[in-house]
Amino acid sequence: MTSDALLGRAASKSGLYLRRSGLPEGPVLVLLHGGLGNGDVWQGVEVVLAERWPGSWLVPDLPGHGRSTRLPHYSYGLMAAQVAQAVTEHVTPGTPVHVLGHSLGGVVGLTLASGWFGIDVSTVCAIGTKPLWTEDEVAMTAAAAAAPAPVFPTRDDAVRFVLAVAAMGDAVDPASPLCDRLVIGDGDQWEPVTDPASLGVGAPDLPGLLAASRAREVLLAAGEHDPLCPPSDLLKTRPAATVLPGAGHYPHVQSPESVWPLLENLLLLA
Repeated sequence: MTSDALLGRAASKSGLYLRRSGLPEGPVLVLLHGGLGNGDVWQGVEVVLAERWPGSWLVPDLPGHGRSTRLPHYSYGLMAAQVAQAVTEHVTPGTPVHVLGHSLGGVVGLTLASGWFGIDVSTVCAIGTKPLWTEDEVAMTAAAAAAPAPVFPTRDDAVRFVLAVAAMGDAVDPASPLCDRLVIGDGDQWEPVTDPASLGVGAPDLPGLLAASRAREVLLAAGEHDPLCPPSDLLKTRPAATVLPGAGHYPHVQSPESVWPLLENLLLLA
């Protein structure tokens, strides 16, 4: 169910690396990855989409991540603005736009749903988007954003660091090809691809974003064993949130099939 005309990288004036796949007609789904990741984390979900999604999907690397350009400084609004520009370039006006975001990508998706960036988001689902932050957690991410990128003597050391910080270790094998795009280097100089300054976006105002949303429906979800977004915290913010059994912080990587009911709901609730 894919169109060869839509496969591969789509150029974007926004500076984002972007892939588009699927059918030339029908609703568009925008897949937004989490911090320290890139669009490749959605590859398993894309297999499901190829069988069931009735339209196309866009998969960008967020600013400062993967193959996208870095920014002088970062905020959720700036990230949302770049995604909005890329979507506007590649989506025909009037086409329904749905957003599925993970962690950082969930915040960006909810920011887009505000309507402040010129996109009419029909529905949005945020997975593993942390609702409650302690002062220590905010201070720790700010310090990491201000520090130079950590350097490691081997690729494996750098990969293990990224997987640990991103809570991806239970979902991704260090030998996976996905990890080749999480780090960069040669010889005894390896570091994360992600611009550390992007960690400085701070704690999101999740209740405020939910209140500001103009989407027809907003869904929140978290893995049962998510260490970064405990379901108990999420349910305090959104009692109707979905808990995905057996999953950690990356349910879409651990079991891509498990997120299809969320996507199906996006279509039904539009």
